[in-house]
Amino acid sequence: MIRQGALYFGELFTRFFEFLGGMTLLTRNVLRELFHKPLYFRLVVEQIYQIGSRSFILVFVTAASTGMVMALQFGFGLEKFGGKLYVPKIVALSIVRELGPVFASLMIAARVGAGITSEVGSMTVTQQIDAIRALGTSPIKKIVIPRVLATIFSLPLLTVIANAVGIFGSLIVGSTELDLDPKYYFQKIIQTVFLNDYLVGMGKTFFFAAIISITACYYGLNVSGGTQGVGSSTTRSVVTSSILILISDFFLTKLFWIFEKWT
Repeated sequence: MIRQGALYFGELFTRFFEFLGGMTLLTRNVLRELFHKPLYFRLVVEQIYQIGSRSFILVFVTAASTGMVMALQFGFGLEKFGGKLYVPKIVALSIVRELGPVFASLMIAARVGAGITSEVGSMTVTQQIDAIRALGTSPIKKIVIPRVLATIFSLPLLTVIANAVGIFGSLIVGSTELDLDPKYYFQKIIQTVFLNDYLVGMGKTFFFAAIISITACYYGLNVSGGTQGVGSSTTRSVVTSSILILISDFFLTKLFWIFEKWT
């Protein structure tokens, strides 16, 4: 039993460093080839449509539900202590600085990350990636970079929408369920949320977008075991991206807090 446990943790340890090394090399190759011609602009635009436009409904519903639930929970909870009037401030700051960027990123990781991994993984299994190399074209430039750039461009815009929809949903619940005046609710939001709060949340999305796209491409390019391996890699991609988003959110929050403190 002890030996099996040791073997399991040893294998897990090996996989972790293999993933870390592979992600580092892929990131280095993306940065190295990003500033060299050609840039497949048409592919980037196509991926922006696939990643951004087709994720709008998912992000919209998630943000609206999050804002409404938060307003309801905080309202009923703070009402016991006479603090219902603080609901607009708490909800607005929570959405703009944390929940809007994180929830939007998790939804994109689930939808887009899985899609990228399965698409690139299918190309790997059917040897299309090898065919691209044989034609003298870099798979990094034609496959990876367009998806990375499209995700980095789309996720911040989707986060802007998520923030607005989440706050509007909380305003609706605040005025209908908590009996708060809509003008008062909106005024408190304006007084509470400053530009730096918005920039902190938006700044995180660029890191989250890079995590989602590069992780998805890494697992797609390293698929093994045929079509069954595509499914396994897709699952690993979504789980890994979600975990990395949640872990990095803590460190990014701490980093931005230190930056705000010293500026």
